[in-house]
Order: sequence, then structure tokens, then C-alpha cells
Amino acid sequence: QVRLVESGGGLVQFGGSLRLYCAASESISRFNILGWHRQAPGKQRELVAEIIRDSRTTSSTTYADSVKDRSTISEDYANNTVNLEIRNLKSEDTAVYYCNGRVRRAATRWQDYWGQGTQVTVAS
Repeated sequence: QVRLVESGGGLVQFGGSLRLYCAASESISRFNILGWHRQAPGKQRELVAEIIRDSRTTSSTTYADSVKDRSTISEDYANNTVNLEIRNLKSEDTAVYYCNGRVRRAATRWQDYWGQGTQVTVAS
């Protein structure tokens, strides 16, 4: 069973930075897509950022408009993690952050894996 475990959340200062880590139980190279999503109270879960593996050697990244100028998603193959850094934190960044891994099983079939989530609260 594939497991994704997030860490790095907590109480952070407005205008500060945070770094989230997602450790995978299997090699992150096995995932076609790795990303971070978040869910604020009373809102739907939304994509924050993701890495899409276009081929064995190339990948692309996608960011939500709300974070694209102040965040970075990255892969750490040495530690088998996918990491998210958000800078210049705002109150609206307060949410539970979830790590997501997607594996393509067939042309139109994907298998999704989710972490348990980590709470991020931005103190104003």
C-alpha cells in the first residue's frame, strides 16, 4: 500500500514562509503527477501546485494563481519527498494541506493516493 505522509505544517506568521514535506513509501519517480492541494474551512479542496512528469526525463509544474508568484514545488529524490514552499504567507493560505500522488494505470484510468493532511494556520 502506497503511503504519503505530510509534515511541516503548524502556526506560521503572516508574511513569513513555510515549507511542507511529503514523504512517499515508494520511489517518487513512480508517480506520474505529484502535487499539493489544500482545503480551507467551508471551502472545496483546491490544487496548490503539482509536478507533471511528461516523460522519463522531463517534467512541468503548475501553480494555482493564488500562489504562483510566491511558491515553489520541488522533488527531492535523495529523501524521496515532494516539497512545497510558500513565501509571503497570507491569511487565505490557512488550510489543511494534502499531498497527492497520481499513477496512470491506463489511458483514462488514474490511481490517486492522498496523505492525511497537515494543518497550516497563518497568524495575522
